Amino acid sequence: MAQKQIHFIGGGQMAEAMIRACIANNTLSADEISVTDVNEARLQLLSDKYKVNTGSSQEHGLSAASIIVIAVRPQDDLAVLGQLVQQHAAPAATIVSIVAGVTIAQLGGYFGAERPIVRVIPNTLTDTGYGYSGVALNTHAARDQVEEFLLGFGKVQYLDEGYIDIFTGYGVAGPNYIYYFIESLVDAGVLAGLPREQAWNVALENMLGAVTMLRQTGMHPRQLLDINNSPGGVGMHGLYELNNSDFAAGLQRSVLAAVKRTTELGVKK
Repeated sequence: MAQKQIHFIGGGQMAEAMIRACIANNTLSADEISVTDVNEARLQLLSDKYKVNTGSSQEHGLSAASIIVIAVRPQDDLAVLGQLVQQHAAPAATIVSIVAGVTIAQLGGYFGAERPIVRVIPNTLTDTGYGYSGVALNTHAARDQVEEFLLGFGKVQYLDEGYIDIFTGYGVAGPNYIYYFIESLVDAGVLAGLPREQAWNVALENMLGAVTMLRQTGMHPRQLLDINNSPGGVGMHGLYELNNSDFAAGLQRSVLAAVKRTTELGVKK
């Protein structure tokens, strides 16, 4: 990114993950990043680990920034932050908000409706290069203003804002469901009699291999299930028991509950 200054308001775990990935991927250098936070310990950690600028004032960080990342909690005082941004940031500076549940219209009320505003739901797999961030733009923002920055910590899906809450509960929370599935699958192997280390290695290899098979073949999962399971065979008996469980409906309820919670966070604002 050609000497664009990125200023983070908030230096929590998600902001750190974005910073770490962008520096590791050479999307940004440390001297292009500044961070402010009310927690001095967080600022010291970010300065020590990543050598980013945590010593400048909020006003200085805002005035120098071409992209301003709002990385605070939904319950924090966005109105006060909005006043600071409108007083000190350049009119063309782009607001990138990762605040859960706060809409573009609400952000426009705080930071200026005529300013480029980008609402981002960042993925939690930032260090892997996998995972999608969900991104919605207001009418003053363009992809080329933020895409290089966003690609520094994963892939991007541009969405109509109406899909953002669904994307949060389904896509961004998605690794939770995978982690829980793998944990349960490993426990099943141990229950059946395998040592835990062997069960763990088999579960991870099967997960990676199954995803690769889906991508390489372009087949629907049902097609591969049909290929893998002979009549009256071992796999079919296992699937029969899984079908008798609440597995599919439980997973779907989990996604709906996560989407509902995301929506509730927005209503509170």
